[in-house]
Amino acid sequence: MAHWEGAYWHSDVASGVPRRDRRSGPYQYYVPDRLTGSPLTTGPDLDELLSRAERAVVSLNSGPGANDLAHLSRFLIRSEAIASSRIEGIAPSARQVALAELAQEEDLEGFSAQAELVARNMTLVRDATTRLAAADRISVEDVVAVHDALLADDRHHLGLRTLQNWIGGSYQHPIDADFVPPAPDLVGDLMTDLVQYLNGAAHAPVVQAGLVHAQFETIHPFTDGNGRVGRALIHTTLTRRGLTSASVLPVSLVLATFSDEYVRGLSGYRYVGDAGSTAGITGRQIWLVEFAGAVLKATEQAETLREDVTAVREDWEHRLSTFRSSQGQRRLRADSATARVLEDLPGTPVLTAATVERIHGVSAMAAGRALGELEEAGILKSGSAGRRRRAYWAPDVLDLITATERRLASTRFDTRASSPNRQVPARPR
Repeated sequence: MAHWEGAYWHSDVASGVPRRDRRSGPYQYYVPDRLTGSPLTTGPDLDELLSRAERAVVSLNSGPGANDLAHLSRFLIRSEAIASSRIEGIAPSARQVALAELAQEEDLEGFSAQAELVARNMTLVRDATTRLAAADRISVEDVVAVHDALLADDRHHLGLRTLQNWIGGSYQHPIDADFVPPAPDLVGDLMTDLVQYLNGAAHAPVVQAGLVHAQFETIHPFTDGNGRVGRALIHTTLTRRGLTSASVLPVSLVLATFSDEYVRGLSGYRYVGDAGSTAGITGRQIWLVEFAGAVLKATEQAETLREDVTAVREDWEHRLSTFRSSQGQRRLRADSATARVLEDLPGTPVLTAATVERIHGVSAMAAGRALGELEEAGILKSGSAGRRRRAYWAPDVLDLITATERRLASTRFDTRASSPNRQVPARPR
């Protein structure tokens, strides 16, 4: 039965902080129901909402532009990486981050330490999610390994927590906290139950993803980094259940934008009583309404991105055709290096001649010729990326990524009507 448990905080802080932070006193921590085997009642209205959300996610993985969306979607976690890395100051541009990401494979320069940190975080989240999604069976140790990879530079936060943590209030005690998760001695069993539920298919995919995320955030099993792992588990669940493939649905960005609704949904999820009681049924329904709504919003924004990149492709074809006609050249061959680079450009918006050689298996001469042609056609721009290194980038793709990030941070999904409510890159020129 889900319940609040009373405890007493004994402060060992004698000085160095204000008196209010040296308090001892009673507090309550929350103990959730287990997920495995718990009954779930949704009702016709919520059933319809969940069904619409599931169909919307499935539709993103088929039809024109699906591959482009899959390639571009990894950049949609850049905002999460910026926030998760506690970066101060101006957010690094999409070009800087893409160049830093490419520098993980090639010897390149010309990007900031901030961009390098964000690119590394993006890679870790993508790799961790891929590993979990592909695993035959996920264990608690697998989830811990994901967390350890994301916080590799912060060793004292690694592993399941052995201390009480909390959200909000004082940094020194949980007495005035907004929420106190289960005591540390309960974390192991609750996480075992969580992964057991994650490995099954008792509920529909969107329901499962929502409950996994809410339960994980309620357990709060790590002293830091819970948000990053909790978001990764949404993507993991949807991928394992076949709703998403290579794409990352920006549902966590939508939840971050509508933070008041997110907190309200999680608060509702933390009911008191049996899972089958009225409180239990209502509590999970409150959360699932918020989560399914966020999934629908995320798919709508992903669909807009897919339409935008399709329009960009049409413009590229026009530019390249016009340029080649002006040069008296024949129609572009589908197997040419230029055609290959252009086809893959949404997934590699920053590249070098070495990149083209590596991923397309063409000669250095053909790679250089293809990049040069696309630059002359106005599709690519170029600049120095280190000694004797030249990088090329697709401004249209990078601006589209930035505009999408900014739009996803607006409660109206329109920065002209509602400014971004979190740190985002500057508006494209």
